[in-house]
Amino acid sequence: MEKNLLESDFPFAEGILDGKTALVCGASKGIGRATALVLARAGCRIIACARSAEHLESLMSEMHGSGHEYLVLDMESLESISPSVSDLGTVDILVNNSGGPPGGPLLDNSVDDFEGPFARHLHASHILTKELVPGMEKSGSGRIVNIISTSVREPIDNIGLSNTLRGAMASWSKSLSRELPACITINNILPGFTDTDRLGSLANSISSKTGMGVEEVQENWINSVPIGRLIDPLETAVAVAWLCLPSSGSVRGVSLAVDGGRMRSI
Repeated sequence: MEKNLLESDFPFAEGILDGKTALVCGASKGIGRATALVLARAGCRIIACARSAEHLESLMSEMHGSGHEYLVLDMESLESISPSVSDLGTVDILVNNSGGPPGGPLLDNSVDDFEGPFARHLHASHILTKELVPGMEKSGSGRIVNIISTSVREPIDNIGLSNTLRGAMASWSKSLSRELPACITINNILPGFTDTDRLGSLANSISSKTGMGVEEVQENWINSVPIGRLIDPLETAVAVAWLCLPSSGSVRGVSLAVDGGRMRSI
């Protein structure tokens, strides 16, 4: 499906972001990887960031265009983030994205369980934003997009720690939308049930804690979505690309759901 989406649905936008540089975090797989592919097709020079050099090298070989590079970085190693990005030059687009914490009831978590997920999501995003905003302001344009979750509006059962973290990210982003220079936007993408390794891990976690079969867990998810299927990561990535367009400068501080209509809230 990935190849078909890129070839049939996206060519109209090829080159629309020519000359832009995008730093895409969590780019080794899932929504991050799809976002890197779509932004490259739109004309961006991609700096793909993740912990796995092997997966990043594979991504480089599949991207449209040239001049792309990757950065091996563990977002929980907060002290290494600023030195790693300080010499990148002007980054026009920042996509904050990282793998979520394990599933389970919130009361099963200790305080220590919050440290790693909050570091690689909220704290790392804050450090990157502080590092890159001056260059964006100097160039006269910037786009920051955070990949979070529909749970910021409707908490999802059995992922209490993730719900808490995503809510913090949404509040951080909304606060920044009131503070950033006028030429820089910050927005959130709220993915629904998306066909990624992360969703598979959650299905296994829920299965082990509830006794339900993995297939039953997945079937329940699909039955709750009006489109009747999981979302392709490239569909989510196209929404990210739209928020990065020059013509999207008036869209600021929003949380855009790409959930197939699953949420019941307005």
